[in-house]
Amino acid sequence: MGWLPPLCRWALALVLLALPGCATRLPEVDRQRLASEAIPASEATTLGRIAQESQPAPDLSGFRLMPLGTFSLDARLQLARRAQASLDVQYYDIEDDATGRVFLRALRDAARRGVRVRLLIDDLYTGGHDALFLGLAAQPNVEVRLFNPFCCARNQGQAARFLASTGDWSRVDHRMHNKMFIADGAMAIIGGRNVADEYYLRGPSGNFVDVDAFATGAILPAMQALFDRYWNSLAVYPLASIAGSAPDPETLRSRFETATGAATTPEPAPLPPNDVLGYAPIADDLDAGRLGLNWGHAYVFADHPDKPFDGTAGGDLLETSVTYNVLEVVAKAQREVVASSPYFVPGPRGMAFLASLRERGVKVTVLTNSLSSTDEPAVHVAYSRYREAMLRQGIDLYELSPDRVSHNRHPFLFGNSLGRLHAKLFVIDRHISFIGSMNLDPRSATINTEFGAVIDSPEMARELIRIIDIDRLQSAYRVRLAPDGHGLQWLGFQDDAEIMMDREPDASLGLRLKAWLLGPLVPEELL
Repeated sequence: MGWLPPLCRWALALVLLALPGCATRLPEVDRQRLASEAIPASEATTLGRIAQESQPAPDLSGFRLMPLGTFSLDARLQLARRAQASLDVQYYDIEDDATGRVFLRALRDAARRGVRVRLLIDDLYTGGHDALFLGLAAQPNVEVRLFNPFCCARNQGQAARFLASTGDWSRVDHRMHNKMFIADGAMAIIGGRNVADEYYLRGPSGNFVDVDAFATGAILPAMQALFDRYWNSLAVYPLASIAGSAPDPETLRSRFETATGAATTPEPAPLPPNDVLGYAPIADDLDAGRLGLNWGHAYVFADHPDKPFDGTAGGDLLETSVTYNVLEVVAKAQREVVASSPYFVPGPRGMAFLASLRERGVKVTVLTNSLSSTDEPAVHVAYSRYREAMLRQGIDLYELSPDRVSHNRHPFLFGNSLGRLHAKLFVIDRHISFIGSMNLDPRSATINTEFGAVIDSPEMARELIRIIDIDRLQSAYRVRLAPDGHGLQWLGFQDDAEIMMDREPDASLGLRLKAWLLGPLVPEELL
């Protein structure tokens, strides 16, 4: 799920520029009084004890990849239900759907047990959901805060809220894209998934192909420090200071109870015994009191909360940015780079970077969305400008096919729903991995904030390669130059026979026409 569609955002910018300036004013808050810090892990909690007893050495971090959304959602719920001290939760989007409600109810239930819950949400997709989040914030032991909030048109969609923020366009276009879930300072979940049905194989018509990681060990204190930096930053405001809370707390709690009750919030279906990597649900390990994970040295980083306001769209990378640091790691590759990015717009500087890798003999493989699988056609148009040049550099390029996803032989359980790539992954020389929220596009580089982890573990890298290969070889088309050197061809398999197409696969005439019309209009630096 992306931000406000790029073409709409560009058109809206033109409208706003034509309107008289009327910058909105956010409320004054006593930040010193509101400041709080993470609660360190302790063996006094069950999760803390299990994490400590499972860690083979103090400087190591442990990970378990979760390519199946069903297992990923269950892991979040299991941690929320077992937490005893704290839950620090940071997301770009939490929807008011079955998944969002069961997730928020699990946070509420933890707070009722005395767990301190701090929930930080970017404000882009909260339109119309204030009542739900106010109901959670009315619970004892819960705080809900918004990153870079809209002050007006709170119950309207994004376009209306942007229009109501006429003089604040340069501020409200910058968003917090980070995703982080920390329980008792001891265990966490990181990756690209937001909290909505389509990230956990619960969407009736479309679901995202994504990967999360369960994490514990040495990186947890650093993750807590990064959460605190955002939680206490100048761009963050208490929900009530923005949305107000006209009903009394008891009424808000009652409404939350109704909204998240069994009638509107069905429990997720039971899990299969194992996921595609052969792992059982994380609850089995937690029940046994011992975590079976891949261990290695790792570090985490996040953009500074002020990054979106300090940089300019399409401008130079800040040395503290996630994109800069990831590319620094990739630049050290000696043999191979494998990348998965749903939104992939390299731009001139990215093309020069890729060329430098190829000149040193580094093999580069990229998996991204096709025109038919992307939820952002304008982004695909910008990406398509670079396809032929990348292929001429010798880059192996694959595009996810929604039709092939639905017929994948592996148990990703997509059924007949539309599959869209959303995983943000790198594997370097088969031992260094990156997993996080960062896309390879200008928006991640200079406009939004991001979070990610770099992990040195051959076992972790091997499993990530396996996941990417399932998508690359069984759910995607390989893109190549046409034999005459002009135009593209897409190669795949159908019933074990190779097929070749010379136009965007699985894309209707209307969708191809839309992409053609968008071509001259797409402002790449805003994507």
